[in-house]
Amino acid sequence: MKILIIFNREPYDGTDITWNGLRLAGKLAETDQEVRIFLMNDSVDMARDVCKPPEGYDQDLSNMLKVIISRGVPVKVCGTCMARCGVYKNHPYFEGAAKATMAELAEWVIDSDKVLTF
Repeated sequence: MKILIIFNREPYDGTDITWNGLRLAGKLAETDQEVRIFLMNDSVDMARDVCKPPEGYDQDLSNMLKVIISRGVPVKVCGTCMARCGVYKNHPYFEGAAKATMAELAEWVIDSDKVLTF
């Protein structure tokens, strides 16, 4: 089964929504599902080395994303959002997070059995 997970929220927005989405992505990947992740809006910060957890937050979401990438899960990041969104506008993405377009997201949506958004 092909599962696409789209993240939209700022990684550290005072909730655990992004953390839970990453946890789900990791568990789905462990069950041999074909998982793909697309980051857009403020979630693009998660794919930047400059993004660090705020004091008192016990999870490093960027590191969690890197671990998921190391397991072979493809991650694409909205290129337009790179300059428009997030606290760290125009900072580069880390290795394994590929700059992508809305057309590529549309292809992934069409090609997926399930699409989840966080």
